[in-house]
Amino acid sequence: MVRSVPRLVVAAPSSGSGKTTVATGLMAAFAARGLAVSPHKVGPDYIDPGYHALATGRTGRNLDAYLCGPELVAPLFLHGARGCDLAVVEGVMGLYDGAAGEGELASTAHVAKLLGAPVVLVVDASSQSRSVAALVHGFASWDPEVRIGGVILNKVGSDRHEALLREALDASGVPVLGVLRRAPQVDTPSRHLGLVPVAERRSAAVDAVAAMAAQVARGCDLDALEALARGAGAVPGGSAPWTPAHHRELPGTGRAPVVAVAGGPAFSFSYAEHTELLAAAGAEVVTFDPLHDERLPEGTAGLVVGGGFPEVYAGELSANEPLRQEIAELALGGAPVAAECAGLLYLCRELDGRPMCGVLDATARMTERLTLGYRDAVAVGDSVLAAAGTRMRGHEFHRTLVEPGAGAAPAWGLLAPARRVEGFVQQGVHASYLHTHWASEPGVARRFVERCRTS
Repeated sequence: MVRSVPRLVVAAPSSGSGKTTVATGLMAAFAARGLAVSPHKVGPDYIDPGYHALATGRTGRNLDAYLCGPELVAPLFLHGARGCDLAVVEGVMGLYDGAAGEGELASTAHVAKLLGAPVVLVVDASSQSRSVAALVHGFASWDPEVRIGGVILNKVGSDRHEALLREALDASGVPVLGVLRRAPQVDTPSRHLGLVPVAERRSAAVDAVAAMAAQVARGCDLDALEALARGAGAVPGGSAPWTPAHHRELPGTGRAPVVAVAGGPAFSFSYAEHTELLAAAGAEVVTFDPLHDERLPEGTAGLVVGGGFPEVYAGELSANEPLRQEIAELALGGAPVAAECAGLLYLCRELDGRPMCGVLDATARMTERLTLGYRDAVAVGDSVLAAAGTRMRGHEFHRTLVEPGAGAAPAWGLLAPARRVEGFVQQGVHASYLHTHWASEPGVARRFVERCRTS
């Protein structure tokens, strides 16, 4: 089994340096050379992988050492990289920034070490010249286990500026592998929670990715970057690829229940491994769009509504009354329903004053306050996803408020950073703000599918 996928990690000293432009542009530029490129993103972010998928034609996948544990990073990477010629991993925040109070855990540097991958450092050089050498030297020497294989200078103003930067870096020992000029045309619009997802602007996103690819191909040494990736060697630790087949249903467990999974522009946040695990557990997974589909898929036995931006589409979601009623009837009948963040809002009685599904006796509204961070959680009681006492890690990222924040039977007890209960468990419904990665606890998919069979 091949476990020496050519690979590199695209990192930066801080957010806003241009990681997404460079990583996505590299993916697309390598794909244009005829390479099968495997796209990955460090951390819990759902949006960047959508752009990565456009660039490569393959599913964008996340590598999160906090949500899934360090031991699953390499197996999940190898799973995503099957059959590929090269993998590009986009980092998160600054290279050494990880989970708050947890040292290097879940940082880009941590993931690079777990993968044994060389790092390409993207530096915003717009307001510096000679100081760039001190910056690069500091990042390259901070952790000797992290190999900085090269630097790409971003937002360079002129030929003279480039010459000064290259001269300063000559003595650093870190080669310059690319120089990108300021190019507003590759910018992608942002909103209250970051970039606007691909699902909401597909045509414009295709153009943006093409512009990123052209800029990177013009300004970077693709041959040198490919050679750097090919020199990575075997993935450390002898890891085997993760596979949902390891968590397949037991023989003779009956029919394949239909599990409807919400998608489309309003519900575009999901990890690919979730549907893979549902299918491996024996479900027939069918995607539908709550903005346009007035009926659930034929024969729906269970419903999964993940994250996204229902607040942006509250009017359209509310106007689709036939679907809202059908979802309410499905939940009232005791069918398994798993909802995360956006799904939680959709199941509420109303969102910003507009009627939603009314499954939960709660209201939701937009606020100015950003709730963001990793969470350690324990299942308070039994539900369609987990038995009482099940421990999972999750991530919160929203600017909304649900009142009340928990039902009579909460979904989770949060252990860190603040102890509180959160979410709702009622009949077959499990609804929570917490985004979780089911690969860390694949039993939740098996449990959910089994409940779909028996409900």
